[in-house]
Amino acid sequence: MSPENSINVILAAPNGFCAGVVRAVEIVERALQKYGAPIYVRHEIVHNEYVVDDLRRQGAIFVDELDEVPCGSRVIFSAHGVSKEVQKDAKKRGLFVLDATCPLVTRVHHQVEKLSEEGREIIMIGHLGHPEVEGTMGQIKTLIHLVQNESDAENVMIQNPEKVSYVTQTTLSVDDTSAIVNVLRQRFPHLEGMTKTDICYATTNRQQAVKVIAQEVDLVIVIGSQRSSNSLRLLECAQKLNINAYLINASQDICATWLMGCSSVGVTAGASTPNALVLQVLARLKELGAGSVRTLQVKEEKATFSLPKELQF
Repeated sequence: MSPENSINVILAAPNGFCAGVVRAVEIVERALQKYGAPIYVRHEIVHNEYVVDDLRRQGAIFVDELDEVPCGSRVIFSAHGVSKEVQKDAKKRGLFVLDATCPLVTRVHHQVEKLSEEGREIIMIGHLGHPEVEGTMGQIKTLIHLVQNESDAENVMIQNPEKVSYVTQTTLSVDDTSAIVNVLRQRFPHLEGMTKTDICYATTNRQQAVKVIAQEVDLVIVIGSQRSSNSLRLLECAQKLNINAYLINASQDICATWLMGCSSVGVTAGASTPNALVLQVLARLKELGAGSVRTLQVKEEKATFSLPKELQF
């Protein structure tokens, strides 16, 4: 059923691919062009089914672990990063590695190593089981504490409160992370960490944009995978503002009934969502009765990350 009246659509900007995702996807595509198929990729290069399926059609083979990769083959590490053990395993198996880890994640890896060398106890704020968290915590052999929420922050046991630091997953909720850090600071006055946490610019910008458009719309549609941390955080960001919000993989997931009674709809997309899906969603909304589309630019992004030297043309 289509809505009776024309609906205005506000597209949040920035949305979709960030510089780290652009780099990761291009690494796979250029590797396929230079070396030919198959190119193995450990885990999803980014958390988006559309992107993974497209690369699979081009000849990429996605695996869960390195023991699925024939010895001597080329393998790409995903944008989320890997532990030291995975790196050692790749070397032991004689694999030719191309590292697509986002440079902002790599920065956190280096930070963790530096803190460990300084003898500091480390708290990692992030989500259990997320590949980025596993990779970051796997950079060191010393103890690192995982804190997922304020309750964990209230209960985490630190051996040396005078030498404790924190790092964060790059795709967290800015507001939730701030609340967790506040709890930790109350318990550990000597706590040290990044002034603005390690949450990446793209995650921060997209959450800020959702907060802005939420003031003008009746409904927010977030385009992204259920496995995408930054997409889930965009959904939560809208819901916390008491706005009806839905996370969809693609345009076919939109229900016409969502639009009934709406005069305006906001659209955004996670940092691993390609622009093609955004355009398809906008087209589907027009089919369902939406009228004009206005882009609301909250922040301009100019970041770019260079490719590995062996893939630079």
